[in-house]
Amino acid sequence: MNSRPMPLMSDNYELRFESLFQAGRGLAFPCDAQGGVRLDALSDRARQNYLFARAVVGREYATPIVLRCGGACD
Repeated sequence: MNSRPMPLMSDNYELRFESLFQAGRGLAFPCDAQGGVRLDALSDRARQNYLFARAVVGREYATPIVLRCGGACD
């Protein structure tokens, strides 16, 4: 069992899934530096979008990338 607490999410990173078919379109979610997303911190709709994007990587969305934001991610 891992007894270390999960680090708090930082607004400095986002996990971005780019659309394979529509340039400039995609989905982004707050994450830590390693791309970990806290599902319990997402709204119901954002959680559904995140799980959908993960399920269709390679078919609808490209492999996600972690981006560092200058300030708070939009």
